Amino acid sequence: MSKLPGWLGQLGAELSRLSERLDERRAETEADDPLPGEPGAGPGKDEAVDQVPAPPTYAPSVAARPDPVAAIPWGMRVAAEAGWRLLVLAGTLWVLMRVISAVQLVVLAFVAALLVTALLQPTVARLRRYGLPRGLATAVTAVSGFVIMGLVGWFVVWQVMDNIDTLSDKVTKGIDDLKNWLLASPFHVTDKQINDIAKNLSDTVGTNTEAITSAGLQGVTVVVEFMTGALLAMFSTLFLLYDGARIWQWVLKLVPAQARPGVAGAGPRAWRTLTAYVRGTVIVALIDAIFIGLGIYFLDVPMAVPLAVFIFLFAFIPLVGAVVSGALAVVVALVTEGVFTALMVLAVVLAVQQIEGHVLQPFILGRAVRVHPLAVVLSVAAGGMIAGIGGAVVAVPLVAVTNTVVGYLRSYGQEESRRHSPPPHGSTALDAAPAAAPGPAPEKGEGDGEPSPEAS
Repeated sequence: MSKLPGWLGQLGAELSRLSERLDERRAETEADDPLPGEPGAGPGKDEAVDQVPAPPTYAPSVAARPDPVAAIPWGMRVAAEAGWRLLVLAGTLWVLMRVISAVQLVVLAFVAALLVTALLQPTVARLRRYGLPRGLATAVTAVSGFVIMGLVGWFVVWQVMDNIDTLSDKVTKGIDDLKNWLLASPFHVTDKQINDIAKNLSDTVGTNTEAITSAGLQGVTVVVEFMTGALLAMFSTLFLLYDGARIWQWVLKLVPAQARPGVAGAGPRAWRTLTAYVRGTVIVALIDAIFIGLGIYFLDVPMAVPLAVFIFLFAFIPLVGAVVSGALAVVVALVTEGVFTALMVLAVVLAVQQIEGHVLQPFILGRAVRVHPLAVVLSVAAGGMIAGIGGAVVAVPLVAVTNTVVGYLRSYGQEESRRHSPPPHGSTALDAAPAAAPGPAPEKGEGDGEPSPEAS
């Protein structure tokens, strides 16, 4: 029992030393790790749990993926935006062309009526200024125009029928003369070669009899369609001459209200362009027909009047019509009067066409319907491929009218954008303000400080 207190005393001493040692260790730990918020303090317990450890140095860096729109180059985006709009426009044009092809006869008849109306409408306006009512002025103009065209057609048919026998004899004699000329020419053409050519032509005609017959039947269908189109064009011309202003007002009501002012301003300018084109083309074609017809007549070529009428009609097809009508006149002169007369007719045709291209068209048509020659060639070719001769006739006036309308709408759009844009201010207003007219500076005391007349 005597040893128990000593043992307890030693245990208490050991516990005291252990407690002191723990307190020293805790003090050393607090000294090494400052509290949160103090300078040099590290993250707390919760912060250490939430913090994501940094990646090791050997891990590769992965960049974030960019926006797909930003990844596409700017040029490709512009091409895509323009591409789908062009596809929509091409689809619209394709549908429009399909509709026009389905009603091609009606469209050509109406366009022909527009051309005839552009030619006759100034006469109606002149008669109305003389005091005639609108209906009477329209009737007088339309009847006079149709009667004149009918008389011209009858005269051409009469001339052809009256000279057909003489023409046949002259053609036979001309072919013999041409054969003799070829045999005596320096081209070394033999009689056997000429006979072979004639035999090949005869065989070709014999083997294609069915095709020629079907072409003749198709020609009958074309004549029927031509007569139908002529009647439609006559009725359309009457209504356009009599009620053209009301028809235009009705068309304007179909246009959206926002685009109506621009279309209303482009319409009269397009009509003036069409009128100038038709009147100028008629005058140029009439001059060509008169002078070439006189040359053919004085060279004693048969059917000079029908050839002159054909030259007048083909003059409405730019570029191509002049070549075709001139070649027809040269061929008729060759087979009827010989090589020398054909060469003289060719000289007359070339001279008149040169005067037409360099003098008449620039002077008569002027700047109203100026179209680039490349646009004329392409439009005539496209019109001929789409609608034949009728498409070739209406192609150039359509391009001229479209050029006028597009130019006016562009100017109108620019003017509207300037009108609705905010007025300039600040330094821009100073730059845009008109400068004062230069003038002598007023002397001191002149007018008690009021501006001089030059400055105002």
